[in-house]
Amino acid sequence: MENDTSRILIETVVKKTLRDIKDSPERSIRNLIDMALTFSYGRFQHSFFEIAQTMLKNERSPYYALVQDIVAHVKEQKILRFGMNLGYNSCTIGAAKIRELEEREGCQIPWTVFLKLQAQRFPSCEESYQSAFTQGENLGIYAWMLFPDQQPQLFLPLIQQHPDSAFVLFCGEKDITASFLNQAAELDNLMLAFYLDNSAPKVCSRLREHELLYSVYWIYSEADEETIRSGRLFHQAEQLHPVFTALLPAPSCSPSFRESIHHSIKDARDQQLFQTIAWDLDGDGRLVSKIISQQAYVAAFDSNGSLLASQRKLAEPSFNLLNNDLLSIFRQAFPKKQLAEVKA
Repeated sequence: MENDTSRILIETVVKKTLRDIKDSPERSIRNLIDMALTFSYGRFQHSFFEIAQTMLKNERSPYYALVQDIVAHVKEQKILRFGMNLGYNSCTIGAAKIRELEEREGCQIPWTVFLKLQAQRFPSCEESYQSAFTQGENLGIYAWMLFPDQQPQLFLPLIQQHPDSAFVLFCGEKDITASFLNQAAELDNLMLAFYLDNSAPKVCSRLREHELLYSVYWIYSEADEETIRSGRLFHQAEQLHPVFTALLPAPSCSPSFRESIHHSIKDARDQQLFQTIAWDLDGDGRLVSKIISQQAYVAAFDSNGSLLASQRKLAEPSFNLLNNDLLSIFRQAFPKKQLAEVKA
């Protein structure tokens, strides 16, 4: 995809903007968004850039400071590669491919996939995961959320072999070894995500020193309602300079509570209250899907490769990405006529 003429032209403009931001962040960012809106042609791109254009009319927006901080502390090539993979490959080229295939195949195809990974069994499954990522890219999926149970460094070679995709790798404080950081620093299509606990300040400081892209995340329960709604969680997070502050509901959260928290997260983002982008991994994932495919859903697989749908595991071999190709799984699990009954 690196030889795509449109991508090359966009990369050229983005590179110039990244350099101009250091001197004039407000004007450079607004000009980039205005240009992107002019040339956007898909539902998702046009909707996203319209929202961004409206938000950035606020000259005191903390997002200007966020972008300026990212440009100052993250290597340019990492910003460019990850941003282009997510914004162009996933949300532009990938989104168009997804819509085309959905019409032809009569099923829904997710724009992103969540994968729980088990380090102990990974060596025997690596080839299957390699195949799954390749299949996903052929379907238009270029955004992947990886949740290893331990030893995330095992999965870095897998990420390296798929340079057109954007990967978010969820890690813990114990994973931050010198070896891991050195390997991660070689991957420009990677963003690291760390749990927002007492170890997060130390972890984020080390990531910042290595000029890496990173975010923080929080798994919330109903006991966290006031902390989220008051903004205390996001205020705590913004001190660590993450790109995103992502929230994920605990399994015990009811659908109505998840929806309520999603509105609070969206309000925090839309009102531009914090120097970090508030993101609901579940709710906003569905929101992007609805813009792309007109249906709100995401897809997740457990550490055994089984598809998780409607908070239950579809344990049949036919729903396992280690045994079957992704398109066959989506045809069975997400046929358009039954989508309302089987939401991931």
